[in-house]
Amino acid sequence: MSIRFTAKARRGMVVLTVAAGLALGVTGCGGSGGDDKKPDTTASASKESGSKPSTQEGQSDEPLAELKGPQSLLLQITSAKRDSGGFVTVNGTIKNDGAGTAVIPSNLSGNETEIIKNGSSLGGATLVDSKGKKRYYVLRDTDGRPLTTTGLPALKSGESIPVFMQFPSPPASTTEVDFQLPGFATATIQISG
Repeated sequence: MSIRFTAKARRGMVVLTVAAGLALGVTGCGGSGGDDKKPDTTASASKESGSKPSTQEGQSDEPLAELKGPQSLLLQITSAKRDSGGFVTVNGTIKNDGAGTAVIPSNLSGNETEIIKNGSSLGGATLVDSKGKKRYYVLRDTDGRPLTTTGLPALKSGESIPVFMQFPSPPASTTEVDFQLPGFATATIQISG
């Protein structure tokens, strides 16, 4: 009986330790007392709702590109920033520019089985470096989930949601790429940073 109790006690302590570590990590990531010296590579809290994904701080009011898509959807790309970690984060907003409700098309997730099984996303997006003759696909985590906005809802007329996508970084000499998303027009965007 004491062996069984000891094993349960150890598991309880491990769970408690992990929970405490996660709580400290979440506390360190949030709040208003953040490090002002960091570059603008992290997402900020959404102004409309704290639970929605958001675009990066420090971006200009003028979008880098506007792409028209199906069902009166409009994608405005607001920033494309290179990070020292070896990736590019593209931020923007998808808006329903039509009169009725727009359902986000499933083809925006792309056609790769590993991404599709994780639900609706912008996993079909690519960056094309025409000078370097390379195409960059949305990054995935170790479980195969795309590093992009997921769980895209239907949008009522005039409604918009912030979105992001992360890609491997092209060489530092590449500052201009073509952004492609299935069903949307292609746009040339500038990478900063």
